[in-house]
Amino acid sequence: MTVSKLVFTPLSYTGWGSLEQLLPEVEKYSPRKILLVTDPFLKEIGLTERVTAPLTEQGYEVTVYTEVVPEPPLAVGEKLVAFTREGKFEMVIGLGGGSAMDLAKLAAVLAGNEGPAADYLNLSGSKKVEEKGLPKILIPTTAGTGSEVTNISVLSLESTKDVVTHDYLLADVAIVDPELTVSVPPRVTAATGVDALTHAVEAYLSVNASPVSDGLALQAIRLISRSLRTAVENGNDKQARIDMSNGSYIAGLAFFNAGVAGVHALAYPLGGQFHIAHGESNAVLLPYVMGYIRKSCTKRMADVLNALGGNSLYLSEEEASYKCVEELTRLVKDVGIPQTLAGFNIPESALESLTQDGVQQKRLLARSPLPLLEEDIRKIYQSAFNGVVTE
Repeated sequence: MTVSKLVFTPLSYTGWGSLEQLLPEVEKYSPRKILLVTDPFLKEIGLTERVTAPLTEQGYEVTVYTEVVPEPPLAVGEKLVAFTREGKFEMVIGLGGGSAMDLAKLAAVLAGNEGPAADYLNLSGSKKVEEKGLPKILIPTTAGTGSEVTNISVLSLESTKDVVTHDYLLADVAIVDPELTVSVPPRVTAATGVDALTHAVEAYLSVNASPVSDGLALQAIRLISRSLRTAVENGNDKQARIDMSNGSYIAGLAFFNAGVAGVHALAYPLGGQFHIAHGESNAVLLPYVMGYIRKSCTKRMADVLNALGGNSLYLSEEEASYKCVEELTRLVKDVGIPQTLAGFNIPESALESLTQDGVQQKRLLARSPLPLLEEDIRKIYQSAFNGVVTE
């Protein structure tokens, strides 16, 4: 009998206008000094004011930290951790995409632990998180990463990525307000949206999937697949933004409990070596990884096809699994993301170094329904370069 461990963020608010719950939640902690970690773009367009204004009006001292970059390098995390420790803050709020929220989680937890962030990395660190650190509230402004409901902070290293992971990194409160995503430009909407879809698909196919994560994953696939194209084409479409935010949030719950696998494992080196946005790294690899592992999970891929809006009723599992890969390929194409590694100007000469870095992601690869060894990874990268799905 299989036993599944299920972990969820203690408190979440979802829905249009849910940002109004921020002040009441902050008041429960009575922090004198609050650190807001956010994307510089959000400060430029005035979105951070929606967070800081109600807090400062009530007398809270809020420091806005904007030294956030996409795919944040370890050095950026180290700098923020030091800043948080020195500032004697009593709460951290993360506002933005996955990078801002990941850094906020890292800062909040490591502010209460000793030593550099490097000491806590999954692959190479020597220390374990001992203290919970500061209370944290996470507020996504993109519909994609699911960082608001996971216990992971991702950092870029010289040629790949690593994570700090512990349940103390879970948000104390997550606020998922679709209204905050309206200003997200089409390309970012597309990339983060396919990222969320990948979370759901990989969670459903994961060897660690459970009935609970299955329900979450399939509903996330339904919501995202029916709304992503519209959200990219018309960012002001309220229902599309609501569906995408809910889909991203639910996908986050699914993959946090079931895990992601081969797509993410191979996407990490793309971000590490070529600084391709995480969502786009996942998107370009999604059809090729799914095509390669298809034979190991045909029934489940038939389920995914149905959740994508397809129909497996008159198809064999084999036929439905092929159709599922076709649908995923079409969706990535429809939202304007390049469909090959060459489309991102990645040279064929880089495939071997990508393979060597991909092999190191054992934490992720262990969840794949088809074991992916070095030669498998090499073949997938080659097919993604050539633009031809192979098995």
